Amino acid sequence: MPENDLRARVERAKARLDLLDYYPTPVRIDRVRVVVAPWFFRLPLMRRYTGYALWRTILLKRADVSDDLLTHELCHIWQGQQRFWHMTFTHLTTRYRSNPYEIEARRADAETRQPDSDR
Repeated sequence: MPENDLRARVERAKARLDLLDYYPTPVRIDRVRVVVAPWFFRLPLMRRYTGYALWRTILLKRADVSDDLLTHELCHIWQGQQRFWHMTFTHLTTRYRSNPYEIEARRADAETRQPDSDR
């Protein structure tokens, strides 16, 4: 998948998140990049994931992931832009399923999903 297509998909994910008022400022995507890195998801603790958000990077197992997953991962970047230290602490001290930032990212995806989404 061409890099400009991934960029367009990030812009669509941003447009979805811009509909929400979770934080006082919208997500900034000017320095966000998407990297397809299947090797990362072969690491023992990463095998169950298809996408993973870092500070300004979204790592994907494959380029053909859904727009819903990109929206979910971009929401994590938004969370980090707003509450970096709290988010980091919470990820270190809370189980994945009960992590409030994971719950919020799943909610952001669900609340902005189109009925004919490519899930």
